[in-house]
Amino acid sequence: MNQFPIRKWFIQNLSPYLILAKDDKHTITMAPSLRPGIYAPAMTFFDSETEDVDIPTVKSHAVRLAKAGLAGLITMGSNGEAVHLSRSEKQAITRATRDALDEAGYKDVSVMVGCSAQSVRGTIELCKEAAESGGDSVLLIPPSYYRYAMTEEAIYSYFTKVADASPVPLILYNYPGAVAGIDMDSDFILKLSAHPNIVGTKFTCGNTGKLARVALEMDAITATSKGSGYMAFAGMADFLLQGLLVGGSGVIAGGANVAPKACVKVFNLFAEGKIDEAIAAQKRLSKGDWVLTKAAIPGTKSAIQSYFGYGGYPRQPLQRLSADKEKEIAEKIKDLMEWENSL
Repeated sequence: MNQFPIRKWFIQNLSPYLILAKDDKHTITMAPSLRPGIYAPAMTFFDSETEDVDIPTVKSHAVRLAKAGLAGLITMGSNGEAVHLSRSEKQAITRATRDALDEAGYKDVSVMVGCSAQSVRGTIELCKEAAESGGDSVLLIPPSYYRYAMTEEAIYSYFTKVADASPVPLILYNYPGAVAGIDMDSDFILKLSAHPNIVGTKFTCGNTGKLARVALEMDAITATSKGSGYMAFAGMADFLLQGLLVGGSGVIAGGANVAPKACVKVFNLFAEGKIDEAIAAQKRLSKGDWVLTKAAIPGTKSAIQSYFGYGGYPRQPLQRLSADKEKEIAEKIKDLMEWENSL
């Protein structure tokens, strides 16, 4: 049962926009709302010699993904090497992404921003900076540095206090592997989602049963239903279709940096009711996406370089791949990329 009729009203009456008060004077501004579909945690690109942020490439990459049909981008995620960036760099990248999309006519493409810090105060500051830089929502993992102290009560307090103060909505990010094993169960996610400024969850835990329970209870938006406006995202392209089949809203997938059209194809086949074709497409996507998952950030950038002529390298201490390894990755995703380039 939908717990929040106001969310459904906003989705039905204001889509594709959400009204936000984003400054101290409470000026009403308009920002893209979250739509069902494919979202990419966008890579951050650097000069190969100086490691300075390459803003032109950040912008052109954002436009390439939007042209492929993505519903949104995430800046300052794990794939964006947020931990390697200064606060001023984070703001510049988010602003450049929003500007590039607007300039290219993709004003309806959302920009979500990773804003996790270890303190409530620090996270709120990042949320405000994200909004000022053009972000329309934020993605947050639980704090985990002081793991011994992160009780359910502490995590609940963290998220709700941030949600109280953030000028843009929050998406919970359940990724146990990145936060010392903290794995929020469906009951706890639903408890947090009672907050009106918490509007979705990304399930990188891979638990589609958990996704199904939250999507059902929150009446999540899907490929075929506006629902309440709550977003239940699969966390990897590897289980995009599985998430959709149990009521999910789409996926936030690192692999969408490389093969966005393939991800969109799976989503569209499902939306059109072509389930057998969607299953076949998901199998093909999963095979290639696993190569990228194992290759991580250096390998994903290498794949972009091999097939699109840009990408470069991560910031140190992440290591550059050897020429042989780059060639191996390109060969292993050849089938995926032939499909991608045929769409």
